[in-house]
Amino acid sequence: MSYPTPCGSVSELMAALDGITHIHDGRLVIDDEPSFRAAGVRTAVWSATFSAEKDVIDAARWIIWEASQQLGARSASIHDLYMARGRGEIHGFTVPACNLRTQVFDMAVAMCRAAQATDVGTMIFELARSEQEYTYQRPGEYITSVLAGCIAAGWQGPVFVQGDHYQFNAAKYKADAEATTEAIRKGTREALTVGYGNIDVDSSTLVDLAQPTVDEQQRTNYQRAAEISALIREFQTPDLMISIGGEIGEVGKQNSTEEELRTYLDGYYRELEQRAGRGVPGISKVSVQTGTSHGGVPLPDGGVAEVKLDFGTLERLGEVARSYGLAGAVQHGASTLPDELFHRFPGVETAEIHLATGFQNALYDHPAFPADLLHEIEAWCFSNTLDERKPSDDDIQFIYKTRKKALGPFKRQLWELSTKDEIIADQEKKLRFLFDQLKVGGTKEYVARYVVAPDRHQPLPAALTAAAAAKG
Repeated sequence: MSYPTPCGSVSELMAALDGITHIHDGRLVIDDEPSFRAAGVRTAVWSATFSAEKDVIDAARWIIWEASQQLGARSASIHDLYMARGRGEIHGFTVPACNLRTQVFDMAVAMCRAAQATDVGTMIFELARSEQEYTYQRPGEYITSVLAGCIAAGWQGPVFVQGDHYQFNAAKYKADAEATTEAIRKGTREALTVGYGNIDVDSSTLVDLAQPTVDEQQRTNYQRAAEISALIREFQTPDLMISIGGEIGEVGKQNSTEEELRTYLDGYYRELEQRAGRGVPGISKVSVQTGTSHGGVPLPDGGVAEVKLDFGTLERLGEVARSYGLAGAVQHGASTLPDELFHRFPGVETAEIHLATGFQNALYDHPAFPADLLHEIEAWCFSNTLDERKPSDDDIQFIYKTRKKALGPFKRQLWELSTKDEIIADQEKKLRFLFDQLKVGGTKEYVARYVVAPDRHQPLPAALTAAAAAKG
């Protein structure tokens, strides 16, 4: 299998796309749509991801963004659809939010193909702030790879790209609250600037259960969530209402309660009104803890511990959330759950479910994954992440918990696996299964009814301006 060679200059990129696209009056013109979807977008995304030249990266990102505007795969917000769910106008499905940690272009193609098979419209491509670091993907790179995959797959409709877990680090916050908050502000602005339409603000790490009342326990959580929400409302463009998520219980800790949720929401809306004014829209959903943990708990035999997920709590908290006009409750840490549980989420009207580690496991554990590369990755983990090993971990548990850190250092090898097609095909089958279990088939109709994806253009990079002028 051959892969595109990342371009070394902007003129080389334009030459590679000659006859497929050109620039006229500061706008991208697509001359040959089939060729662009089949080959041109691959050249552009490989250059955007792996070129060593910043000008090339900027140019390739711009080309993909502008192509997404023309070809019907525009980045959008799911806010209005979630508000419709909060009003009771739609129900009975759970939106999958998939964290694509690697092979993002091909995984986005797989998600689109799986969705197209049954007219799925409600699916989210997301990446957590922590994942940005160890996968070596800033928001600009991530959204570019996602949009490129959607273009290649022939996707028609809004594309929901989400910043997952824009999370406050509790230890850093205790040491310097302002610096920690500023890092969240900066990351949020960055994501919105490159085109994200959805941001999940996770200040649940700041909940202090040692405080005597629930309000005191949740206060810092809802205050900081309201602050970042107000920032988003001020920073967003007038034609796009960003979907914001909140969170009351840190995943992996004790289960959330109705009192905690009501206290959080009441405090949040008071704070938001003070900061942004009366009537300014707030969060559209809220994440709760019901018994899961991120990535699952690895066992010495290589399996994952069984989770006692409390669907009753999930259902009750979803009802409370909808009484406040939200879409409902969000379930994190679910991708490693047994297959037989997924149909229960739409049954209890879970608004959204986050799926991450399961796709990573399906890559690393696939029979077609090259054994020599797997051994190299494991050796890398032993050489670079030993400080994360707990005394109780055996080698299997240690590798399971740390191999995600290799996704960045081995990014290009993973994107260019000789056996990738076989692995991606199985990922697509899994996605189809999940979409079926989560009852999102046919939701393209809801997206068409409630979601508007505005035409948003980005300024032509200086390097492209110069290259276009030189070409004449």
